[in-house]
Amino acid sequence: MSRLLHISASPRGSASHSRGIADAFLAEYQDSHPDVQVDHYDLWDGTLPPFGPAAASAKMTVFSGGTPVGEEEAAWEAAVATFKRFDAYDRYLFSVPMWNGGVPYILKQLIDVVSQPGMVFGIDGERGYVPLLTGKRAAVIYTSAVWAPGLGIEWGQNAQSPYFEGWLRWAGISDIQDIRFHPALWGDYPAELKKAAEAAREVARTF
Repeated sequence: MSRLLHISASPRGSASHSRGIADAFLAEYQDSHPDVQVDHYDLWDGTLPPFGPAAASAKMTVFSGGTPVGEEEAAWEAAVATFKRFDAYDRYLFSVPMWNGGVPYILKQLIDVVSQPGMVFGIDGERGYVPLLTGKRAAVIYTSAVWAPGLGIEWGQNAQSPYFEGWLRWAGISDIQDIRFHPALWGDYPAELKKAAEAAREVARTF
């Protein structure tokens, strides 16, 4: 049976546009797929471990075929547990606001914690990186308040969706659907939110 995990990267709770659009998606999804388990991972809930010196050393120990011990072992076990939590689902909904042209640092932290050898990727001497998260699907809600498609460079650049989609594909998740909310500063926010929510419901019906 399919399982869907909503991963939210905004700390603004009910005030978040990306979370509001996600709510529309999830309401429709649960109506259309009543037998599918749906869970929520709020990246700001304090359960995401850091990936600092001990974890980085553990990663290189594993890369070289060794076994982490001591402080490295504890950091590695935390990373493995986070990956297992993530990998237990075959469908993902990501709500991703734009921060300074990119993604919130907490989402980058999740990526750095779970992107480990033998979990998210392998390495082949001839083929290079080998993606390991195949057979999964992702829907991604991208929002921004200033940058919008078609605006000039003075309004910033989009390092949000190219980076995140690139990571998904690198990990092996190639079945990806986007839902977007980019009203720019002068946009009609209620009207644009309504359109984004309807787009989210449309994707959810067949996701």
